[in-house]
Amino acid sequence: MRRVGWLLAAPAVWAAATLVAPVDSVRAAKPVERLTALAVDMSNMAGARNTATVDIVIDRWSTDAERDQLRAALREGGADGLLHALQKVKEVGRISSAGSLGYPLRFARQTTSPSGGRRILMGTDRLISFLELRDQPRTVDYPFMVIDIRLDASGKGEGKLMPLAKITEDRDHIVEIENYASEPVRLTSVQSTNK
Repeated sequence: MRRVGWLLAAPAVWAAATLVAPVDSVRAAKPVERLTALAVDMSNMAGARNTATVDIVIDRWSTDAERDQLRAALREGGADGLLHALQKVKEVGRISSAGSLGYPLRFARQTTSPSGGRRILMGTDRLISFLELRDQPRTVDYPFMVIDIRLDASGKGEGKLMPLAKITEDRDHIVEIENYASEPVRLTSVQSTNK
């Protein structure tokens, strides 16, 4: 069953930055990663370019076992299988904007490059509103939020946020992520604030 929440009918940055969801776990004493970024909506869904500052706190990295379990769920059950499996994973962190409680992240992994840079990939299920669930517009086929950030060795970088994403796997077992809007939300001035 898809998670039901309030409507994401506003521009993508507003929706991604002001989501409010219940806290389902206790915050870690010291997060493993803290990031801030300026989110800029470049999609055709916004009438004007909207911006918001977002904060991302990662309390723990997803384990290899969690990654493998989610990959198997996608392979065996498609997007619906992945969605059900992802909703059962314990929260790994949160994304929020000023004044909002934020939204839980259920997947976070990082890889490092030889130059000392890092790629951080995060994902979660998104809220589906009662009206969206009832009316069944095309957006219900995009039940995920995906965040992809690239940092250099100094902890600065850029990224993209897809507040409405579809995740599939092709016959060659290549995972494909499709964004609902014409462009993902750009994350600029990304900064790791770990002390």
